[in-house]
Amino acid sequence: MIRNYFKIAWRNLSGNKTYSLVNIGGLSLGITVAILIGLWIYDELTYNKCHQNYHRIARVLQQQTLDGEVNTGANVPAPLFTELQTNFGGDFERVVITSWLQRHTLAYAGTSFTRPGNFMSPGAAEMLSLKMVRGSASGLKDPATILLSESTAKAIFKDSDPVDKMMKINKDLNVKVTGVYQDIPYNSEFHELAFIAPFDLFMASTNWVKEAVANSEWQSSSFQILTQLSEKADLKTLSDRIRNIKAKKAGNSELKFKPQILLHPMSRWHLHSEWVNGNNTGGRIGFVWLFGTIGVFVLLLACINFMNLSTARAGQRAREVGVRKAIGSLRQQLIGQFLSESFLVVLFALLFALVLTRLALPAFNEIADKQMVIPWKDPIFFASVTLFTLLTGLIAGSYPAFYLSSFEPIKALKGKLGRSGHIPRKVLVVVQFTVSVVLMIGTIVVYKQILYAKNRPIGYARQGLLTMLVNTADIHLHFDAALDDLVKTGSVTSLAESQAPPTEVFSANVGFDWKGKDPALNSEFATIGVSHTFGKTVGWEFLAGRDFTRTLSTDSSGIVVNEAAIKFMGLARHDLNDAIGEVVTWDGRRFRIIGVIKDMIMESPYDPVKKSIFFIHPKAGRFITARLNPETNASFALKSIEAVFKKYSPDSPFNFQFADQEYALKFAAEERVGTLASIFTVLAIIISCLGLFGMASFIVQQRTKEIGIRKVMGASPASLWQLLTVDFVILVAVSCTLATPIAWYMMDRWLEKYAFHTEVSWLIFAGAASVMLAITILTVSYKTIRAALQNPVTSLRME
Repeated sequence: MIRNYFKIAWRNLSGNKTYSLVNIGGLSLGITVAILIGLWIYDELTYNKCHQNYHRIARVLQQQTLDGEVNTGANVPAPLFTELQTNFGGDFERVVITSWLQRHTLAYAGTSFTRPGNFMSPGAAEMLSLKMVRGSASGLKDPATILLSESTAKAIFKDSDPVDKMMKINKDLNVKVTGVYQDIPYNSEFHELAFIAPFDLFMASTNWVKEAVANSEWQSSSFQILTQLSEKADLKTLSDRIRNIKAKKAGNSELKFKPQILLHPMSRWHLHSEWVNGNNTGGRIGFVWLFGTIGVFVLLLACINFMNLSTARAGQRAREVGVRKAIGSLRQQLIGQFLSESFLVVLFALLFALVLTRLALPAFNEIADKQMVIPWKDPIFFASVTLFTLLTGLIAGSYPAFYLSSFEPIKALKGKLGRSGHIPRKVLVVVQFTVSVVLMIGTIVVYKQILYAKNRPIGYARQGLLTMLVNTADIHLHFDAALDDLVKTGSVTSLAESQAPPTEVFSANVGFDWKGKDPALNSEFATIGVSHTFGKTVGWEFLAGRDFTRTLSTDSSGIVVNEAAIKFMGLARHDLNDAIGEVVTWDGRRFRIIGVIKDMIMESPYDPVKKSIFFIHPKAGRFITARLNPETNASFALKSIEAVFKKYSPDSPFNFQFADQEYALKFAAEERVGTLASIFTVLAIIISCLGLFGMASFIVQQRTKEIGIRKVMGASPASLWQLLTVDFVILVAVSCTLATPIAWYMMDRWLEKYAFHTEVSWLIFAGAASVMLAITILTVSYKTIRAALQNPVTSLRME
């Protein structure tokens, strides 16, 4: 009997090609979107799960009250590492102190590479469950060693075995390769980790680190600490126990900041990374819910198409139902028949969807910044797909099956079915287009917010600005000579050194005092050490005062501050010039304000600019920033800069970033959301329009004789087009009306998380409604115009 059901279903599908293509095409698109979003959500939910100790790894966080607000960060003091090991050793299986992920120069046999890596204490490889392909992870116990990722080892040593070979880090650190580990999967916090070197080596080669550890500097929070809890330890209980360690150990000077230590489990690092005033408020989990909802709704739109087209064809299937019931078919059998037809459509749609997914996945990965694959060999995947197919078939086919099987035999055979199916169909069309309009408005608002942030003044001239990371002191020692050589080539107009690139803030400090400061105020300022030429190179916009100059030795104790800092300190009583000459004390050392600049956006363009202080640093050589000559070809300029850098630092690779490209990366997350949302919106509209086209086809077919009679009576093609189109336009107009408050509420909530955000204008809603109405008219017009122009003789001809 089931075989017979599918036979009849196949005949119905093959005999109604337009209906079948619309249904299968719409469902294929809906299922493709659902699979892609499902893979994306799975990737997000399994982030960091490649580490075997995933459920027992936690990052140590520190909370401090600054400017009346609780700030939470992963930067912690070095003595905390010893404290956790010594007094809480039974609660932690491993405690690892680590530097921040930074790019370093790795050199071997005259060749050098720049790769991101960390300096970590022993136990890091075991904590992260690195899979060793050569050597051993235990080598990190020796300070002069290094572990390499498989791809890094391949790049440096080609096909030879790197174990026990000597190489250099940053030109002056000699290390022996003791192990090679498999590249960490892309959906891991540590996927960029190209090498791990011992923390003891970092401490021995870096004076400030050595002093921070040797002097037990609880005030300096410049490190990260990772922990692996013992099997019996409870994270919340342990987090409460270690909460006041710093407050007890650091002394009275730190009590005003109300420091607290807590543990943040790895299971929450990726999806729950945001903290607001000491509360873990969320993070990417919002995107998971967003795209999950979009996936459900897009698939629902495809199912609605099936329902609408099936019920619209009720008149054509009515006599079939009447005959079947008249000869004894039970309602359950009819339901089975129509559900089998639904499952057959979904099965075909699924096959097409898998092909579409395979073709679309590379582009989707690039847009979403993922490395996802379809898990063909995973039984869970196929079980999920099977369940998903059954559920989709049931949702898509349930209403048509119960609706068609409910016809009374006599009425069905006479074709007297009434208009009971019209209202549900209209409701479903309204739901379809309401979802589509909400998606369209949401996408427009996302892009409007991105443009709003991009158009925000950034306080410096980023075009033609080049930043180079240097891991040796070579350029710093020959800075003037290198600048002279570059100016002679005509490729560079200015060169500067700094502790951070123009697009980042690496350091923030407390301990500032100034005239009129509230003694109860605990303030943190971004502090950037620079050379005298930094302002000229990046293009500071001065609001008062002047730039640094080498001709004045007093500038070594001078500072340039941004507008946000002056406003916070309240030193501009009448205008900004009042702040010039004012003294700011930093940890007991006096600095005098010599200049005030426009706020320079160095971090997120969506957040307020940090209060920033720029000062002259004698060794601010970590980053070199160059202003390219606008009259020189960029390609020539880069070659000239590389040649000069190689002259003074022959063993270092030449790595550079353009400031405008680095700044553009700050919009990557929002642009990714906008791009994906726009793709899903277009697909949702296409699916809705497919259903609209199918319904228009059936309505025109049902009203063929009516159209013929109206033409004979003198109706014009324009009036017939209006007659056939107006119902659809009304439905879409209702959808736009319903979508407006829903979209406004959702986007208003979304924009709240940005300190600087655009407004949700009524023009957005009007524009979206106009576009949707135009799409509707174009979709329906093809069939309606064709019907209106048809010869009335053909329309009135009997079958």
